[in-house]
Amino acid sequence: MIQHALGEVCVPNNPQRVVTLGRPSLGNALALGVKPIGSSFDLERRDEFSPYLKDKAKGVEPVGDQNQPSLEKLLLLKPGLIISWQPIETVYPKLSEIAPTTPYDWHGKDDWDSNKELKGIWRDYFNFMAEALNQEKAKQQAWEHYYQRIEELKSALGDRYQDKTISLVNFCCGEIFSDVKNSFPGSILNDIGLKRPEAQNTTAPLGFITFSEETFDKADGDILFVYNSYDGESHLQRLKNNPLWSKLKAVQQNRVYFVDVSVWRNSDMIAANAVIDDLYKYLVSSS
Repeated sequence: MIQHALGEVCVPNNPQRVVTLGRPSLGNALALGVKPIGSSFDLERRDEFSPYLKDKAKGVEPVGDQNQPSLEKLLLLKPGLIISWQPIETVYPKLSEIAPTTPYDWHGKDDWDSNKELKGIWRDYFNFMAEALNQEKAKQQAWEHYYQRIEELKSALGDRYQDKTISLVNFCCGEIFSDVKNSFPGSILNDIGLKRPEAQNTTAPLGFITFSEETFDKADGDILFVYNSYDGESHLQRLKNNPLWSKLKAVQQNRVYFVDVSVWRNSDMIAANAVIDDLYKYLVSSS
């Protein structure tokens, strides 16, 4: 019996035909050694999976939007288990008729307790998926690998960044976002012990804060990681034309790095390791 966001459900001990719904679900399943037969596609690419998962997800059937999956495709796939990162209450009854369904309550758990350890909700969801898939050993191995890489990166960085700040900026939907300490990438930086600019050195209910173009200097740091979503490229270009851009410390020191939004915001175990790869690339190899 698995406790989930909408109650509890009996799932197979070793489900063989798994469908994953939601941004981090596919990556977590693959990290646990389970290749789903179907999965919702990347929200920003509409009909395909994120680039960092493409090779690993070959043969996985896209089943549509995570909130409105194709029931016809699901019926044809005949899954033994459906895992979702959100309750999606409007379709949950129909999904439950097709197969045992275990929705999580990702956003409901994002009301941040400032006294709580800065782990990030992505860790809880990975553990939840491991329980639903009965992959306890794979879960332990994945965490051991993650924390081993964290320690290796800390050693490689040495004390070069002890007085440097790392800024995270996402251009999306006409706004400028910064992922703070309790976000997915923020929690990884926190594990490594990397400092954040004062404005980002905080927690927020959904793990991010926003800036206007006029106050973007508050998002500046010694190093600036930028990832764009949706209309982000045009927004970024407009900001680059603003005289404020050339005054940023990271711009003047040529330490602005453009990274894949689907890696830095997908919040799964494979993405976590890909973020670590980027940090090696830009903070160790490029320094």
